[in-house]
Amino acid sequence: MTTSDWGDWLPRAIESADPDGVAVWYLGCNGFVLKGSDGTTLFVDPYLGTGDPPRTIRMIPVPFDPADVTDADAVFATHEHSDHVHGESQAPILESTGAPFVAPDAAMAAAREEQSWEERWALDAEQFREVVEGDVLEFGEFTVHVVEVNDPDAEHPVGYVFEHESGTVFHPGDSRPADSFGRLGREFDIDLGIVAFGTAGMIPDKRTREPNYTKWYNDEGEAVEAASALRVDRLLPSHWDMWKGLTADPTALHDHVDSFEHPHSLELVEIGDRVDV
Repeated sequence: MTTSDWGDWLPRAIESADPDGVAVWYLGCNGFVLKGSDGTTLFVDPYLGTGDPPRTIRMIPVPFDPADVTDADAVFATHEHSDHVHGESQAPILESTGAPFVAPDAAMAAAREEQSWEERWALDAEQFREVVEGDVLEFGEFTVHVVEVNDPDAEHPVGYVFEHESGTVFHPGDSRPADSFGRLGREFDIDLGIVAFGTAGMIPDKRTREPNYTKWYNDEGEAVEAASALRVDRLLPSHWDMWKGLTADPTALHDHVDSFEHPHSLELVEIGDRVDV
């Protein structure tokens, strides 16, 4: 059961939006919604849980109840971690809209085997669409490329390049700089690049609950290294707002981008904000 702090205004705002090109909403953590000019609506890594207190403690509002979502053409997961594959956040969207769940094998196993989505919600097997690097998918006006990324904390992560006639958005999950990024930067003209950004902290171990040094996301140098290799026009840092002890100040990135050709600009957003591509 997920309870929103904000009521249903955000899903209603997304559903009523009529973008000229692509509108992108930040859901906090590493969740996003992309909506194109023909109404195609894609969710990526939406997470509406509160973590695992006192180990992981959510620091931002829960922006909507997934049961309030009535329009979705697909829900994407980048990897298997619980803030990226979370039945209570994602399965109700699939149930109410009939949208497919698009994910690599480890994330798919987390949904179907570990979390038993099909037993707990009214979902069809055809809604589960497993992908690998190199796959190309079509959803309405979007062409979606499944690409290689580098998340050392995940079993099998992937990234998604969302191409649209008005611009291209790249969501690499929680990836650090990757060997593939230079090639992706040459292959795609990335208008908006999302990079998970955070700091290090002492987070309780999942089993023993003893504090451990933890670094899950990119620091300032890694975030700009990734954006530079990808040749992104606009860098949008994500995930910095989420977990107590690992939050960061995205304005610190201004000093790190000044001497690089890419990114051209920082797109600093908070939960619930919309940007246009």
